Amino acid sequence: GPGGPGPAEVGLGALPAGLRAAVRALVGDLDALFVALGLREECFAVGAFSRVVAAELASYAPARNRRRTATNKASVVFVDRTLDLAGAVGHHGDNLAEKILCVLPKLPGHKTDVMVNMVELTALQTTDETCSIIAPGCLAQPNDPAAKALWESFMNLKQKEAVMEARRHLVEAASRENLPIKMSMGRVTPEQLSSYIKLFKNNFKALENHCGLLQLVLATVQTLKHPQTSKWDNFLAFERLLLQTIGESEMPNVLNQLLPMIKSYNERTKDDYTCEEFLVLLVYIYSVVGEIKSGKELDAAEEDVKKALVKAICDEPEPSPLLQTIT
Repeated sequence: GPGGPGPAEVGLGALPAGLRAAVRALVGDLDALFVALGLREECFAVGAFSRVVAAELASYAPARNRRRTATNKASVVFVDRTLDLAGAVGHHGDNLAEKILCVLPKLPGHKTDVMVNMVELTALQTTDETCSIIAPGCLAQPNDPAAKALWESFMNLKQKEAVMEARRHLVEAASRENLPIKMSMGRVTPEQLSSYIKLFKNNFKALENHCGLLQLVLATVQTLKHPQTSKWDNFLAFERLLLQTIGESEMPNVLNQLLPMIKSYNERTKDDYTCEEFLVLLVYIYSVVGEIKSGKELDAAEEDVKKALVKAICDEPEPSPLLQTIT
């Protein structure tokens, strides 16, 4: 509420020395800003750390003096940002664009575009996924109205509807080029989209006219076939289950449920979580759980998870760049 709770209630003294210093520095900077604005503020806090900052500002001597003389009233709301992490690591909803961006490899030099394997449109026969002879396609197609409209569908529609849009655009493009396409109803499969794409393969004029559209449909095919896509659905189901579990039980129970899922390289199947994926899950859990009651039970559960993770990371035959950075 206004003014925030008292410092004793939120336990500023329980914070590490470095964090305490950072909070006091932040409060000093905020006070300097409010001096410049001539503010007499009421503080509101959402979240544990925000309460610490609000309480410190409420009891900060220079701020108390300022509030006696300042003429402009303002309400200041401090909000914890931990849920931003849940947004970044969660596997939310049914969006094809998000899956494409997460599953396909990044286009070199770009943060928001991906490489689309174009080998399927060539006469080159190779099973090498990393074939670099053919230049990759990408998602950004500013000069192709049909591709831009399809990308909008990928972002705004559910996956099932977006994939049907991909088929519709492909059929319309093939019809305009007089390609021998057979329209089929019902569920859209990656194999069906691939068969439509191959109609364009030996028609250079059709390829040129619809290259942007073909790149987006190939991105769809490669995403739907990618093993990470089924893993995505597993993540989503597990996150939903976690949200229910966290609501019903304490954090140690949640960690104890996770423990058997941490498997070393030699024990893992393709459906098990890798070390990196498990770290993502942990970030998600700690972001959504809110304030955690510390104690011996939590310490023991966290220690078990740490030991299992360390063993799994040490057993990796070829640690990823992320794991190398961590170690």
